[in-house]
Amino acid sequence: VAEVPQSAVVPARTVDIKVSDFGAESITEGTLVEWNKKVGQPVAKGELLATIETDKVSVEVKAEEGGILKDILAQLDSIVEAGSV
Repeated sequence: VAEVPQSAVVPARTVDIKVSDFGAESITEGTLVEWNKKVGQPVAKGELLATIETDKVSVEVKAEEGGILKDILAQLDSIVEAGSV
């Protein structure tokens, strides 16, 4: 869904944020309904980046690392599959 480079004392690296499991084997995709950050904005570890909805659940996509949001790979209202970046 997004790439967040880690910023620290070590050289920056890119961390791919993947769509997590939606909680049931039968749910394999959802609709990206909200972005909470824009490209270039700082992101803290655990901060909410986006929200994906299915017909049964809403899933929050959170940053696995702190850094700067480098790129957005899925646009609003697009269909994203579990496990995709």
